[in-house]
Amino acid sequence: MRFIAPGLIGAGFAIASPAQADTLEDALVAAYETNPTLQAARADLRATDENVPIQRSSGLPSVNGSSQYTEFLKQSSASFTAPDRSVSGNVDLSVPLYSGGAVKNSIRAAKTRVVAGRADLRATESSVFNQVVAAYMDVVLNEALVSLSRNNVDVLTVNLQATSDRFEIGDLTRTDVAQSESRLAIARGNLESAEANLINARETYIQLVGKAPVDLQPPPPLPNLPEDVQTAVAVALENNPDIAGAQERAKAAGYDIDVAGAGRAPKISAFAGGNYTNYLDTLGGVVGAGSIAQAQTSAQAGIQLSIPIFQGGLPAAQQRQAQARASQALEQTIATERQVIAQTRASYASWRAANQIIQSNLSAVSTAELSLEGVKAENSVGNRTILDILNAQQELLSAQIDLVTARRNAYVAGFSLLAAMGQVEARDLGLGEDTTLYDPVANYKRVRHRIWDWDRDPDPAAQSTRTVDIPAQGGDIPGD
Repeated sequence: MRFIAPGLIGAGFAIASPAQADTLEDALVAAYETNPTLQAARADLRATDENVPIQRSSGLPSVNGSSQYTEFLKQSSASFTAPDRSVSGNVDLSVPLYSGGAVKNSIRAAKTRVVAGRADLRATESSVFNQVVAAYMDVVLNEALVSLSRNNVDVLTVNLQATSDRFEIGDLTRTDVAQSESRLAIARGNLESAEANLINARETYIQLVGKAPVDLQPPPPLPNLPEDVQTAVAVALENNPDIAGAQERAKAAGYDIDVAGAGRAPKISAFAGGNYTNYLDTLGGVVGAGSIAQAQTSAQAGIQLSIPIFQGGLPAAQQRQAQARASQALEQTIATERQVIAQTRASYASWRAANQIIQSNLSAVSTAELSLEGVKAENSVGNRTILDILNAQQELLSAQIDLVTARRNAYVAGFSLLAAMGQVEARDLGLGEDTTLYDPVANYKRVRHRIWDWDRDPDPAAQSTRTVDIPAQGGDIPGD
């Protein structure tokens, strides 16, 4: 496996460090614990878990009770025993015995979609981490660009002063001074743009991580990068969570076909019930007859068979609809596979190219430094103009900017490659020992067999942190 050398990524990003500093691991841990997108995805999976007990409830016994109080306001004149009032209550029990496989396949589909939901959570986690790494590297990059721009302004300021001094003694022309002033004005404008870009990068970092960046340190090397693109694609096809989620959804859609087909099958259920009625001593009787019982009870039990004979084509249409959706899920699986393959190959190419560009830019910076020194020396003996010095300074700055940009691109592309391969989740990254990893299976085990109707969880409360109290970011760099 290839490894990105720490110096290859960190060199050129170093900035004066205060006592407190943040690492890439700190940023990832903060996002893992407080990012609202990730927290919402976990809540969505918990909601998906509940589909299993919801579908299972259709196959469980149900008990219903009712009561009634009645006042008979007007009785029939021919009735000699009509009561004035009554109170009654009844209890009914229904036990489904056979539903054509609808319940069984509904539970299977729900369980399969839970597995798909776990894959979706993995994909969300990977996506959030990918965004955090890009935001982290953007802050590091833009801080480096501000430092380079600020240094360029300082160099051109000194150059303008020297040019003005030489103009005063008649050694240079007004044109030389104007050229120096022009380059300094452009450099100051570029510094303003670099500081604005740094503010934007820092605010994006806060949005994702939940706290302001403090002296971000060069990131660690990326492990387990593949030797070739074929290896990368093979690992991605095996581990990418998007593919896993699409495959599980296609499998669940197959169960939906059987659920829809069960609509034409017979239904068998057992039932039992009991009833109690009390006329509250208002039930009369024939004159001279003995007393009449004021309370009655009854009970019944049996088996019920329901055979659908004609439903207007409803179950057939539902099954054809389920088949079409299953076909859609199969096509989406292939589409996801294509997307992952393309993403993996593109990320691999970007990563390799960025590393090659780094090597080229290292050479460009070295030669540009030599060129600038040479032009300055030749200018001192009259063989080069001030414009030549300005152009050489600009070439050096451009090479330095290209170098730090290529280093950022190499790291982000390498991380994106690992994300496409399904290898940048919290467990893969080995986040801090004090970080409690979220277990998506724990909630499923907690709720899958719960059948009590009054069983509920505590009221929901947001787990992510707000950023409203974090001060607006500036373009300054501490220590510069």
